[in-house]
Amino acid sequence: MARTVLISGASIAGCAAAWWLGRNGFDVTVIEKASEFRDGGQNVDVRGVGRKVLRLMGLEDAALALGTGEKGIAWVDENDDVVAKIVTEKLGADGPTAEMEILRGDLSRLLYEPARARADFRFGETIKSVSPASGGISVNFERGTKEEYDILLVAEGVGSSTRDLVFSGQNNPRWMDMTMAYFTIPREEGDDRLWRWFNAPGCRSVSIRPDMHGTMRANLAIHRKNGDEASWDQSRQKAWLRKEFRDAGWQTPRVLDAMGTTQDFYLDVLRQVRMPRWSRGRVVLLGDAAWCVTPLGGVGATLAICGAYVLAGELATNGDVEDAFRKYENVMRPFVKKAQGIPKIVPRLVHPRTRMGIAALHGVLRIMASQSLQKVSGGLFAGNAEAVDLPQYPALSI
Repeated sequence: MARTVLISGASIAGCAAAWWLGRNGFDVTVIEKASEFRDGGQNVDVRGVGRKVLRLMGLEDAALALGTGEKGIAWVDENDDVVAKIVTEKLGADGPTAEMEILRGDLSRLLYEPARARADFRFGETIKSVSPASGGISVNFERGTKEEYDILLVAEGVGSSTRDLVFSGQNNPRWMDMTMAYFTIPREEGDDRLWRWFNAPGCRSVSIRPDMHGTMRANLAIHRKNGDEASWDQSRQKAWLRKEFRDAGWQTPRVLDAMGTTQDFYLDVLRQVRMPRWSRGRVVLLGDAAWCVTPLGGVGATLAICGAYVLAGELATNGDVEDAFRKYENVMRPFVKKAQGIPKIVPRLVHPRTRMGIAALHGVLRIMASQSLQKVSGGLFAGNAEAVDLPQYPALSI
């Protein structure tokens, strides 16, 4: 049975895979291009089967304790008056805000800390090239070293360079016509525990969300055909956002001012990863590198956690690596297909072009947020986090 595994990427998917594989006797090495472990990042949520996996790992209560404290979502007008609101505790279930709402970096660290007891983490390292080796894979690193492993697990994220190296030309991305920027801003007196969402004419939105670190998480979004903004340097990206949002109103000046000094600015042009297959020989894809659903899908973290569990379970059970990869894909593919099925008209509908369109959106939101429809509406925002029956793997040590 294959025993040595190289994981490229130390975020949610990579750390979860390292936890399961390291715990079950695999010799695991994790590399990450960042020079140190990356804390920070925006909100993610874990729902349904994702929470079941965290429960198996003994980490569910800890994840809940690290929650952002967000209580729900409020859509506001330019005067900060609430036009519609959904509060999670009134739903009796997850809604736009999940019960387990947590920052990406906090969840990653929760997985990383126990994983590093059984895996070797190397920061500031990237893959230069890969090639088949006798019964495994040979990896050349950018630092000039060369090593062989039984398995290469790629968990690098939506823009994975190793995926594009091994599976050249196979990704057929589905562009979602959304450009989004995320960053942390200072908390101010008057900020509450709600996710506050403001729409501005021109298919723009601005939102701020609470965290448990004494700061707020900001988001700027524009609905438009995909461009090359993600390839620009940060100074150009920020200058472009200042121009695009200079007249947006509401708390936008506060957000733009804080953007100048934030330490965790990130901009992306949203696209789903669409791969015909997730493995080739001894190389396998996991998480966003395999199937990014974008934040619009609502279950990215759940998919990453479940995928790590299923992949580890199949590898622990099956001595045939390539067959284990096929079975992992057979389990996860239907879940991913449903998560990626969000109609492209949805981001357009929630980002109206005109003030009249915004007024119409607010009218619909008031109806959806009414007492009689809140549970139905909450389900629409929550995504389908129960779309897979998780196998049980007796071979896994839990």
